[in-house]
Amino acid sequence: MDPSELRYYEDDDTPTMKTMKGATTGFVAGTIWGTIVATWYDVPRVERSVALPGLVRTLKMMGNYGMTFAAIGGVYIGVEQLLQNYRMKRDFVNGAVGGFVAGASILGFKGRSISTAISAGTALAVTSAVIDAGGQTTRIDTGKEYYPYTTKKRPGVEKALSFQLNARQ
Repeated sequence: MDPSELRYYEDDDTPTMKTMKGATTGFVAGTIWGTIVATWYDVPRVERSVALPGLVRTLKMMGNYGMTFAAIGGVYIGVEQLLQNYRMKRDFVNGAVGGFVAGASILGFKGRSISTAISAGTALAVTSAVIDAGGQTTRIDTGKEYYPYTTKKRPGVEKALSFQLNARQ
């Protein structure tokens, strides 16, 4: 597939599908992060009533982080898509508002504090705005394609190949 055609497939997904993809990606990333965090904690002591306490604790942490990241991803993409459809604009403001709502609602609820909600929402909003403002969402499409390799052949290639073939004979 031609790389110039790939950018048009982004708009084929519905807002609901994009929200589900965001939640799924967040769940996978959170589960991986939960596994990493679980390795930093000490393994609990062995108890008679709990089989494989280290495994149980690791799975709980994986699930906790996975669900938190899934909720953040789903709320972020969902709010961003709602604003994009409502405003009929695709700019960094949509992502900033989505980041604030996701951080304030999900992380504020987990922290059970208004100050935590405001600071988490602000941190996600600023991060999203910086990434979107410097990313592809505000660039103008000039129609040029940039490749990490050259598409034109060098004139000296044919001469080198013919020289090698003549040297072997």
